[in-house]
Amino acid sequence: MTTQPEPRQAIALKYDGKQAPTLTAKGDDALAEAILQLAREHEVPIYENAELVKLLARMELGDSIPQELYRTLAEIIAFAWQLKGKFPQGFDPDEQPVERDITPG
Repeated sequence: MTTQPEPRQAIALKYDGKQAPTLTAKGDDALAEAILQLAREHEVPIYENAELVKLLARMELGDSIPQELYRTLAEIIAFAWQLKGKFPQGFDPDEQPVERDITPG
């Protein structure tokens, strides 16, 4: 018995920095490849995570990402901004992180 490989999927999100990211494109196989090609042409960072794509592909176009995924998407967006040399207003990338004691007491 042979199993069919799962189709390649891709999604695209839009984030304006003010509201939750929204789903702007999704597709399988040829459409997924077209989404990825368009991202490459416009130098949009590509993050590969098949499980996350499966979750987000269930959404309708224009939907905001669910609150349960805010932290995950925030980390991905921060990483993408860093790749492009962008940082949030007031953030100093040269500043050393401050170590904090979080033990109760």
